[in-house]
Amino acid sequence: GLQACGNRNNKTFRMFFSCVTCSLPSKYYDSNKIKTTKYSILTFVPKNIYEQLHRFANIYFVVIALLNFVPVVNAFQPEVSLIPICVIMAMTAIKDAWEDFRRYKLDKEINHMCCYIYSRKDHAYVEKCWKDVRVGDFVQLQCNETIPADILLLYSSDQNGICHLETANLDGETNLKQRRVVMGFSSQNTSFEPEFFQNTIICEMPNNDLNKFKGYMEQPNHERIGFNIENLLLRGCTIRNTEVAIGIVIYAGHETKAMLNNNGPRYKRSKIERRMNVDIFLCVGLLFTMCLVGSIGHGIWSGSFPEHPPYDVPDENGNFLSPVLSGFYMFLTMIILLQVLIPISLYVSIELVKLGQVFLIHNDIDLYDEEADLPIQCRALNITEDLGQIQYIFSDKTGTLTENKMVFRRCTVDGHEFSHQENAKRLETHKELDLEDEDFAKLQQFTLPQMNIERPATYQRTMRPLRRSQSARAHFQGHTRSRSLGRRDSNQSQVAFSSTIEKDVTPDSRLLRRVREAALRTENLSPFIHMKTATSFTDFFLALAICNTVVVSTTTEPRQRVTVPPPIKPSGITLEKIHQIFQRLKLVSLSQSFSSSQSSSDLGASFSAKNTEEHLATLDCCDNDDSCCDSSRGSVTHGTLPTDFCYEAESPDEAALVYAAQAYSFTLVSRTPEQVTVRLPQGTLLTFDILYTLGFDSVRKRMSVVVRHPLTKEIIVYTKGADSVIMDLLEDPGKERRMKRIKDKTQKHLDYYARDGLRTLCIAKKVGSEDDFQKWANFRQEAEAAIDNRDELLMETAQHLETKLTLLGATGIEDRLQDGVPDTIAALREAGIQIWVLTGDKQETAVNIAYSCKLLDQRDTVFTINTENKETCESLLNLTLEEVRKNYEVENHGGNFLIPGPEFGLVIDGRTLDIILQGGLEERFLELARLCRSVLCCRSTPLQKSIVVKLVRRQLKVMTLSIGDGANDVSMIQAADVGIGISGQEGMQAVMASDFAISRFKHLKKLLLVHGHWCYARLAKMVIYFFYKNVCYVNLLFWYQFFCGFSGNTMIDYWQMIFFNLFFTSLPPLVFGVLDRDVSAETLLSLPELYKNGQNSEIYKLSTFIITMLDAFYQSLVCFFVPYLAYKDSDIDVFSFGNPINTVSLLTIILHQALEMKTWTLFHWITIIGSVVIYLTFSLIYNAVCVACNPPTDPYWIMEKQLSEPAFYLVCLITPAIALLPRFEQSTFLSLHFVNLTYSVASVRYSAPVSQV
Repeated sequence: GLQACGNRNNKTFRMFFSCVTCSLPSKYYDSNKIKTTKYSILTFVPKNIYEQLHRFANIYFVVIALLNFVPVVNAFQPEVSLIPICVIMAMTAIKDAWEDFRRYKLDKEINHMCCYIYSRKDHAYVEKCWKDVRVGDFVQLQCNETIPADILLLYSSDQNGICHLETANLDGETNLKQRRVVMGFSSQNTSFEPEFFQNTIICEMPNNDLNKFKGYMEQPNHERIGFNIENLLLRGCTIRNTEVAIGIVIYAGHETKAMLNNNGPRYKRSKIERRMNVDIFLCVGLLFTMCLVGSIGHGIWSGSFPEHPPYDVPDENGNFLSPVLSGFYMFLTMIILLQVLIPISLYVSIELVKLGQVFLIHNDIDLYDEEADLPIQCRALNITEDLGQIQYIFSDKTGTLTENKMVFRRCTVDGHEFSHQENAKRLETHKELDLEDEDFAKLQQFTLPQMNIERPATYQRTMRPLRRSQSARAHFQGHTRSRSLGRRDSNQSQVAFSSTIEKDVTPDSRLLRRVREAALRTENLSPFIHMKTATSFTDFFLALAICNTVVVSTTTEPRQRVTVPPPIKPSGITLEKIHQIFQRLKLVSLSQSFSSSQSSSDLGASFSAKNTEEHLATLDCCDNDDSCCDSSRGSVTHGTLPTDFCYEAESPDEAALVYAAQAYSFTLVSRTPEQVTVRLPQGTLLTFDILYTLGFDSVRKRMSVVVRHPLTKEIIVYTKGADSVIMDLLEDPGKERRMKRIKDKTQKHLDYYARDGLRTLCIAKKVGSEDDFQKWANFRQEAEAAIDNRDELLMETAQHLETKLTLLGATGIEDRLQDGVPDTIAALREAGIQIWVLTGDKQETAVNIAYSCKLLDQRDTVFTINTENKETCESLLNLTLEEVRKNYEVENHGGNFLIPGPEFGLVIDGRTLDIILQGGLEERFLELARLCRSVLCCRSTPLQKSIVVKLVRRQLKVMTLSIGDGANDVSMIQAADVGIGISGQEGMQAVMASDFAISRFKHLKKLLLVHGHWCYARLAKMVIYFFYKNVCYVNLLFWYQFFCGFSGNTMIDYWQMIFFNLFFTSLPPLVFGVLDRDVSAETLLSLPELYKNGQNSEIYKLSTFIITMLDAFYQSLVCFFVPYLAYKDSDIDVFSFGNPINTVSLLTIILHQALEMKTWTLFHWITIIGSVVIYLTFSLIYNAVCVACNPPTDPYWIMEKQLSEPAFYLVCLITPAIALLPRFEQSTFLSLHFVNLTYSVASVRYSAPVSQV
């Protein structure tokens, strides 16, 4: 390996250089060996015990067990008292060990994967394990190979220095990403030689930002070459479409960006757990009260004797304990005796139950997405019950409520709007079908006719959806994507953004006519068409085809990038003629000024297809000998382009625009970093030189590409981006009325698109000189090489280029609403859940989607607050709040509950939200928002989303859920009580940060209303039951103290007491917590109002806890005094008295659980009956063999003797009946009340529309 040296203590950057004089590996940085395990063989026992002692309950029981070793206060045999806590901690330790062993196996598998490292000794690349890779090593990677560390790309077999990555293992995105060789290394004609690499590399310290990386390389001549994230190959990604890539390791092992993002599932405390901790302290208070009573009672009992009783033994000095000290010792003894009041096995039981609940949720077939082959993922194992208590939902819009499948719908060019009604009709009736091989074979006969206006109703593409070949996938801890292997091929992945609905675009007949006019009439400089209009239409579609980062790939496996345009037949129009046309267009546009072209049609207008065909009949005929009209249709005899390629885009918007350009015969044919080739409607290929590409970012909200026109040699900047920024970057029209008119009309069209729920993009261009571009390029190169203020300098250069633009037009893209979203939102509303939408989209678009998905109703009164002034904002909030309150007061005093009152919606933009959050107006805002049916926060930043969620959760003290699908939703997801990620088209970053991951928004309905309700009801009842059975059982010992002089003795054998909670009564609540269903799934889905039971915490709250504790006291009194009265004045010994008490208490506690069960399965019967059988079997065996195990009193043959006595059976029959009578009556009453409530809700729900009519 090559040595890397540097300063690890510098916190801002690291520096290293290759050392060709030695072959020692780098010792200054971490190795590439990863270790995600928590323990080793030597550290497991002490470290695991230390972690388990972080739980208050474990500390409590350890202290009690140790206290029992003190002779003065011990209540049991010291060794016996250790058994319960040892069993519980051992079970937890076994679980932790198993989980850690799985991590160890996975680490070992990854560390022993192989790659090729350059060896100075062998002068060649040799195979080594990943764990042996060091910073500074040169690594050779091949196609379909997984990257072992973060590597700076220095060589690629691609002639343009490009390497393609699939980042699915890292962020789940299936589309390919481009990485470039560091500037200065891309023009190598020969293979890279590590021997001659003598540069010093300076880069930033390791961090977890996957999207940013900066540094520079200093050559021996002190020249600096900057590099960024586009030059870095990240660990865990896979090389695609590149034969060989070579780079130097920058970060290794736990310093790689992937590992720094490996935080694992986050631990959250559920609401029930927080409530449970409060109740445990209440139980501790109850325990101390009972112990205080025992100590006082012991003092009174001891003081009642005139002289010391025989059993009161003095110490070696003949002194007796004082009543106070004796009472204190008895207080400690009582704590040991009654310690079981705190349920020791509760925490372990809860963990086991939640594992069972997660298993059932994960295997619910209704939550499985067959199309994506994705089941629900439960990443957080400890908050399943919170799903049943949600009060507020915060949702993203794009990709969450919508498909994130971008479909081209409308466009406006040069101030003329084109409605694409034919395409709209296609989308209304569109149904995606899984085409079999024979279907594709049938489609192969269809090709796009050149210049033919009569296309099929849907522009059917002939390419087949392609799948990318993959290497055997390695499973990476923390940055893998777990997928169930269903009907999809596990070795293949779908091409991103290539569904039929996205690819097929039906052209607008009017726009198609304009395009053909621009293509054909310009040759003769027809006086019937303006030159600026012609160039606008051409430039508009060229911008759609060029201004992107779409990769053109072949259909072969593995797919290779198309870098050379495929051969086509000679077209009717030669390249020389095209060149003359563009030159003449350029001269005319410079020398002439034109009046406004014909006015645009009204929005939504459509021309008759028949008339269109008549107008365009002659346009399909060319005026040269090579192509003429030979039929009534008219077609130009041009060569057809091969269709054996596909487009791979980084975003669905880019793919939609490229497919739209292709529908109008502006076809993207090939792309390299230096050139892009587009096929024009005439069939001619134009290859543009790409001079620079400014990628899209969330700050600029636009992207630009700088090209050199192959014919006019002009430097052209094509820009696309959000209208809010592009409109401000346009050149001042001055006195030119035409440009001002185009801008105003385009803005009107954009507003209409937004109201129609479409995503809008503006398209613009700028023509510059060669000198200006060279000056800008030098400035840009300096900014890229900078270390300090690099981001600011890059932003400044981008702003310098993207100014004084000329508007070409705009597009409207539809993000289709997901299936089932309106029904899901309606059901969640009926369940009493408030739904907010936090989106970065335009206000008009968000409002339209809100109406479409029933978040807002047409009858709602919607208040919109947009302001940049604090005083105005405060005034608007007060006025709106006053108006809403008036309506609520009128509704409350009206007394007519059949007619619903007015509903309100609140729409607010990001700037206003910023004023509210920074100006101290949060309380006013929340007060207003609570009274509104829905709240939409538009143009929100990721930080604002997170702040809003935290504000609502903390100020209103409600249970919140956030759901999103993109990286911009991560902070919002993590801020909520429950975070849900949607594994959609924006990658897996939201999923990786979430507690649960689903593939469709509609799955939220069953996840909350059914599984959420079940999980909450099961766990709440189980926790209450644990407190009940422990208090009930411990009170038996407490009542006995009144008959034994508060001496701390027991009437039940120690082993019986220990096994009572550990084994005899532990299984029924576990089965109950996993399998019980108080209401069927069908009822819960049909009556969402039942979800409010969990929202209001009706099952587990302070009142139910107190009632349960009183019931436990009552049942313990019955279980103690019924046997006491039955055996009163008899001569039975203490264990013969305690055995029937122990038996009837077990039967009572088991039957109490049976009363709580609403569902009976085979598992329920086995655990209920099995618990009694286990108890009787153990008692019979133990009493038979325990001859002298606890002298002077032994339980020998007690159970065998009492089972032969009728009185014992009578006690076992009567006592549970008396003890459970109140509980049975309460259960019956609640069941009848629930049936009536369900009937009432159903009646109101289905009769409400009738009453309103």
